[in-house]
Amino acid sequence: MPKILVIEDESAIRRVLIKILSEENDTYEVSEAEDGLAGIEMVKKEDYDLVLCDIKMPKMDGVEVLEAAKKIKPETPFVMISGHGDLDTAVNTMRLGAFDYISKPPDLNRLLNTVRNALDKKELVVENKRLKKKVSKNYEMIGNSDAIHQIKEIIEKVAPTDARVLITGPNGTGKELVSHWLHQKSDRNKGPMIEVNCAAIPSELIESELFGHVKGAFTSANKDRAGKFEAANGGTIFLDEIGDMSLSAQAKVLRALQESKVQRVGSDRDIKVNVRVVAATNKDLKKEIEEGRFREDLYHRLAVILIKVPALNDRRDDIPLLIEYFTGKIATAQGTAAKKFSEKAIKLLQEYDWTGNIRELRNVIERLIILGGKEVTEEDVKLFASK
Repeated sequence: MPKILVIEDESAIRRVLIKILSEENDTYEVSEAEDGLAGIEMVKKEDYDLVLCDIKMPKMDGVEVLEAAKKIKPETPFVMISGHGDLDTAVNTMRLGAFDYISKPPDLNRLLNTVRNALDKKELVVENKRLKKKVSKNYEMIGNSDAIHQIKEIIEKVAPTDARVLITGPNGTGKELVSHWLHQKSDRNKGPMIEVNCAAIPSELIESELFGHVKGAFTSANKDRAGKFEAANGGTIFLDEIGDMSLSAQAKVLRALQESKVQRVGSDRDIKVNVRVVAATNKDLKKEIEEGRFREDLYHRLAVILIKVPALNDRRDDIPLLIEYFTGKIATAQGTAAKKFSEKAIKLLQEYDWTGNIRELRNVIERLIILGGKEVTEEDVKLFASK
């Protein structure tokens, strides 16, 4: 049932508005406030689908109510009620985020059309936000273990913020999935998600890769080139295997985090960047700090939030779900029906030592699907899943 709040100091106008709304649609739940201060208190306590707000009111005028409400509940649509002398102000409220305005005395058809349109827009905004928060199936985190539930809970709390996150865990555990969840559930999800594998880039090229370079900066620099930080502007940069980054590159990353600026290699010009940094490593960074291979100040900048992804051996109860998930994915990719795994086959796979973690499990599942029978049996596992 849509909830509508009417904020109007003139009781006669307030009663007319409530009567029109109630008679038009008995599913509207209409509340009222006699001045701006009372109205803003009600907005704080309740989620309204629409607010009708007078402009000229004592204690707190409609413009002040609108500005305050947009900070508290930015998605709530406001329709301003204006007297003849308030039209310029009413138009200005549109720039401040009001959906529309209606004049006094309210015209029945104009009022009802505006209300319906505003409620339709609110519904679209809510649906779009829900869809934006939905993570792509390519980056699903499968599992019901306590560790996975805890990671998901942390992501839900952290994703809407710009807090930096350091993801730790062995290779193959799905650290990149966590980074994608953080991005897709954030308000930056319309921006780019740029991934950099710091271990895969030669140390002499990592600075150019991250920060770009100008023409002539080094032998093969035959033109200006933007780096990954610039490419991620407005979005998220994921620095995978950051424990393998050179100390000189670490110093530049630290500066980028401190000042939100980067310099291309060979240039002294600062470039402003608005980037959320998520990093991951399979190394013990505290040990790396002790041995002089990682900067302690950078560690503390990155590790505002720590997320530890467990090894597959520590979440064996999730293996049946993972088998089902990978079986479906592989069948879809191959255009075939999904094979079943016998209970004994699943139980045997749960007992394996998964040193390669989820990545290894996925490869083994694909091998068993290709080489096993119509139903993957315990014997198939013994024959084809051996290491």
